[in-house]
Amino acid sequence: MKTVLCVEDDLKILYNNRDMLTEDGYTVLTAETLAEARLHLADTVPDVIVLDIMLPDGNGLEFLKELRAAGNNIPVIMLTAWNRSGHIASGLDSGANDYIGKPFEYEVLLARIKAVFRNIERLPERINRGALTLFPTSGQAFINGDDLLLTQKEFALLLLFVQNEGKTVSAEYLYEKVWGKQMIEDMGTVNTTISRLRKKIEPSEHYIFVTRNKGYTFDKT
Repeated sequence: MKTVLCVEDDLKILYNNRDMLTEDGYTVLTAETLAEARLHLADTVPDVIVLDIMLPDGNGLEFLKELRAAGNNIPVIMLTAWNRSGHIASGLDSGANDYIGKPFEYEVLLARIKAVFRNIERLPERINRGALTLFPTSGQAFINGDDLLLTQKEFALLLLFVQNEGKTVSAEYLYEKVWGKQMIEDMGTVNTTISRLRKKIEPSEHYIFVTRNKGYTFDKT
C-alpha cells in the first residue's frame, strides 16, 4: 500500500484529501505545518508528498529545496494557490515532480499521484553502464562504488543521457525534461550543468560528446 504525506494548513482541503485518498486505498499521513511534516519524515518514508507552499511555519518551496539538497528524492507534488506560470516554473526548478494550482479537482490530484508512481515504476532500481551505476529511486550515481555526489539536476541529466545512450539529444530537449519548461536563450544553464557532470563522470569509460548545432551524445570513449 502506497503512503501519501499531505502537508496542508487548509483543514477542509487536508481532511478531504485524506478521506478521498484513504477511500482509494492509500495510507495517508497529514501535517498542518512543516514541523509536523519533518516529524513524519523522521519516522516514515512516504511514497509521495503533496505539499502546500504557504504554511504557518515556513515556505513549502524552501522545505522542498532542503529535501533535495539533503539528497532526499521522495516525489513531491506542489498543491498551492500560487499558480501563475512563474510560480510553477520556480516549483519545478526547486525539484517538484508536479505542480497543481488551487482551486483543483480531487480527480486531477489522484491522476497526478498515479502518474508519479507510473513514472517511478518504469525505472529499474539499478542501472549499470560499465563502472557507472545509477540508482534512480535515490537519485545517486557511483563510479566503482564512489558516490559522485550529483545534484538533482545533474542526476536527472545523467539518467536522460543513459536512457538515450548513443543518441544525440538537443539542449532544448534536455532543458524541457530536466528543468520542466521551454528553453528560451538559456543555453548557459545547460552548458554549465553538463560541464560539471562531464568532469564528475571522467573516471568512467563514458563521455558526453558535443556535436555543434545538434546537441549532446552520451557514449563510450
